[in-house]
Amino acid sequence: MLSIRLTAYAAVMINVVGLAAGGTSVSAAPWRASETNTRGWMLMSPQERIEHQTRVRSFTDYAACETYRAEHHALMLQRAKERGLDLPGGGRDFCDHLKAGAD
Repeated sequence: MLSIRLTAYAAVMINVVGLAAGGTSVSAAPWRASETNTRGWMLMSPQERIEHQTRVRSFTDYAACETYRAEHHALMLQRAKERGLDLPGGGRDFCDHLKAGAD
């Protein structure tokens, strides 16, 4: 029982030390598309949401990512207009991390 507690304590300390050093948590999950971070979420089918998330995760080139982002936003604006809805703007640019010099 003591060894289980020590192992758990060690795992927590490794994460804390890593975070304090500017790292990320060992258990950090990849980005997930959701209604709070995906423009037009409510206008996409469940399959489209899965495909969008997979595609966004796959980009390694900023230009290709930006091209896809612009096409996706235009499609979502078109769908919103067809349904008489306003599509909120702003939000985080999911391609930013691919810009030259980005961390």
